[in-house]
Amino acid sequence: MSIDRVVLAFAGVVILVSAVLAAKVSPNWLWLTGFVGLNLLQSAFTGFCPLAMILKKFGFKSGQAFD
Repeated sequence: MSIDRVVLAFAGVVILVSAVLAAKVSPNWLWLTGFVGLNLLQSAFTGFCPLAMILKKFGFKSGQAFD
């Protein structure tokens, strides 16, 4: 699995979990949803993603988005 796919899967899981927590526990969990969304948006323009750098150090193969 490439870094690109892991980053997208991780972001999707975090967004879904935070949305459920916002509905069941507290609306403050929507801040996490917003943070993940903003991070995805900025990484689309800059190519900088902290998770991608961590995954690269763990030996995941590079994809097209995060070299």
